[in-house]
Amino acid sequence: MKRIVDILKTGKILVSDGAWGTFLFEKGMKRGESPDAWSINRFSDVADIARSYAEAGADMVETNSFGASRCKLEHFNLGDRTAEINEWAAMASRKGAGDKYVIASIGPTGKMLITEEITEEDLYEVFREQAVALDKGGANAICVETMSDIGEACCAVRAAKENTGLEIMATFTFDKTVQGTYRTMFGVSPAEAVEAVLDAGADIAGANCGNGMEQMIDIVREMKRARPDAYILVHANAGLPQNIDGKDVFPETPEMMAGRVGELIKAGANIIGGCCGTTPAHIAAIRRAVDTHNHGTAA
Repeated sequence: MKRIVDILKTGKILVSDGAWGTFLFEKGMKRGESPDAWSINRFSDVADIARSYAEAGADMVETNSFGASRCKLEHFNLGDRTAEINEWAAMASRKGAGDKYVIASIGPTGKMLITEEITEEDLYEVFREQAVALDKGGANAICVETMSDIGEACCAVRAAKENTGLEIMATFTFDKTVQGTYRTMFGVSPAEAVEAVLDAGADIAGANCGNGMEQMIDIVREMKRARPDAYILVHANAGLPQNIDGKDVFPETPEMMAGRVGELIKAGANIIGGCCGTTPAHIAAIRRAVDTHNHGTAA
């Protein structure tokens, strides 16, 4: 397959997938259960989620491996199955995605460098183990995602870059401060985040979760101002959650999210997908909006 960056160099905007957690619960996952173990125990169901997004028009589909680092799996007494779980996660998405790109998800470990809870050497090994297994399972790229700490994010990027031949994406999650700026829980700005991960070797940077499409526009603008050469990935929530009868509900319809696609592209986004609250219907609507842009650009 062509490298993703080579496609982006042509000016084409690509579409990524949507939320996974909600889908797993719909298929019967219980609270307190390891979602990552489903890649082995419920392989067909995981492959079906990937297939749903591919059929909705996503150019790339993630893997069910967000929490599949050894650090996270040890909470479920599954640490010794880390490589196996990650390999199967990649195989499940590969089966469901068909000829679409498989983007392997690597999330935070929950261990903090700043408190010396884990050393950088040990953290690197945790990420190396996960990345190598995802590569073996058939992933086309690695997405280090939902990061807050620059140190952890850069360690993950280096581990994946130095031990696989895959393209590397890295995204952070930001909150809006009372001053109106965006920062991660560790105080990292969008500008600082994009500079750090690109310098560490990432091919694509970006933001995911925590914000809807409207807020992502400002985050992307800041990233592009800091690094005009950056390719930017956005996985936005379906708006900001509202608590209704004790349940978080994401208010943005597929049409509402798709209505912001043009502004997001103008701000500098190159790959657009969804995070919490998004469904194949949201991705299908984003696909239509992106196609309209791509056809207009080609014309």
